[in-house]
Amino acid sequence: MFRRRRPAPEPSLPPLAPGVVREATAEQLAAAFAGPPEEAARWIAAAARAGMVEAQILYGQILLEGRGLPADQATAFAWFRTAATTGNVRAETMLGRCHELGWGTAVDLPKALAIYAEGARRGYDWAQYNLASLLARDGQRAEAFRWFRAAADQGHAKSMTVLGRYLEEGWETPRDPAAAHALYARAAALGDFRAQFNMGTLAATSAEALDWFTKAAATGSPGFLGQMAEALSRRPEPELQALSAEIFRKLGA
Repeated sequence: MFRRRRPAPEPSLPPLAPGVVREATAEQLAAAFAGPPEEAARWIAAAARAGMVEAQILYGQILLEGRGLPADQATAFAWFRTAATTGNVRAETMLGRCHELGWGTAVDLPKALAIYAEGARRGYDWAQYNLASLLARDGQRAEAFRWFRAAADQGHAKSMTVLGRYLEEGWETPRDPAAAHALYARAAALGDFRAQFNMGTLAATSAEALDWFTKAAATGSPGFLGQMAEALSRRPEPELQALSAEIFRKLGA
């Protein structure tokens, strides 16, 4: 059932035929989102205006990232808020991120925490991860561990990586390097770049290490890549030093 609430103002995009939009499936929207940025923006914007909640969330992401459109955090926030009026936990969690990071609205950490806590209780893994991250930042490590574990149990890759660190370091739990390694391996296989980096540091051979570090370099965030390049520059292996230099070049350092 389509919902007609919509925020304004918004960027002007050429609309698609109404019949095409109304017949779009979630799979088609996902495929459009993954396609060429300008075409993705056109498809997703039309579906969002038609009241499709999933499209409203995707359109908010497009506006946050500036994919095929100029970035517009305020309008992204408005679309997340519109989608959240339906009770959609993904939309509510994105609202929490906006309040946490000041995307299109003022930073409000207590509000973000409350939104994440509600989503976590509803079982949404990203809400559990975000809640745990805020709790850990506030020094509430034991409670953070509980929520990281809840999200990891659902297959959430980033939570697996953090949980692995807890087990490796013995934070709020007995040290268990073998279990930590197993979590890193699962998260790395799912594409988490931090887990891939951890697997590289634990690799038995330089060839295996290079393979994992190369994978981490392909998707890592700029801040992470700077730290990774710095760490690799201190390694004795020439191939890892070469990868470090390549990362620095891409970062313009």
